[in-house]
Amino acid sequence: MTENLHIVDSHCHLDFDLFDGEHDAVVRRATNAGVRRMVTICTKLRELPTVRVISESHAPVFFAAGTHPMHAAAEPMVSLEDLLELTKHPKMIGLGETGLDYHYTADTKEPQKQSLAVHIEAARQSGLPLIIHARDADDDMADILGREHANGAFTCVMHCFSSSAELAKAALNLGFYLSMSGIATFKKSQDLRDIFAAAPVDRILVETDSPFLAPQPKRGKRNEPAYTAMTVEIGADIYGLSMGDFATQTTANFDRLFTKAAKWQAD
Repeated sequence: MTENLHIVDSHCHLDFDLFDGEHDAVVRRATNAGVRRMVTICTKLRELPTVRVISESHAPVFFAAGTHPMHAAAEPMVSLEDLLELTKHPKMIGLGETGLDYHYTADTKEPQKQSLAVHIEAARQSGLPLIIHARDADDDMADILGREHANGAFTCVMHCFSSSAELAKAALNLGFYLSMSGIATFKKSQDLRDIFAAAPVDRILVETDSPFLAPQPKRGKRNEPAYTAMTVEIGADIYGLSMGDFATQTTANFDRLFTKAAKWQAD
């Protein structure tokens, strides 16, 4: 079955210590599970060299770069010029993850907003999509994204979406995408599954956010890109599709949003 699947893990963290020394095996297991491409995300720009090498060393791996909102106050403030320079790398396909996190770092709201604004402008100027992390910040997130989009369009995915129906609607109304992670497979996540069910299937991506948030039945273990197939199985059930059709649809959605990766694939 998996040899016929074409899945993209749109968000993982292969540079994290839990994958040290295992990159070849992790990528191999992913491709064996039908995960044809994966995007490894840099959350601190000083760690970009490691992320870049992983991508350059593995054909199916692309990367995105930015400053995670939880690091916005502790890391040097990212500059527009630096981000735009990074986008010149042929396998850098997105900006972020950026966003707002008021769950753990509500005391750094202003640096988070400042950093987010820089990433948004880089997305506008480069044409690369923004990768948004939002936790316990729905009102501010919806307000900022709506206001900034009105000032100049950009594309965006709400990564690992697990926020409110209201934020989902606000993002979808702006033409953005929602990414489904292993959280959607959890027994207590019916409300989240209902939010996805109400969203157009042509605006859905899938991801692991590995090494975190392993889907059922791997919950509590280290997550890895191969497990995206388990989220695809749940997504297919939500939309009443076969696994193959849902995988094909979410891959087409990924290519529509991450056009640089789609062009690389075509080339």
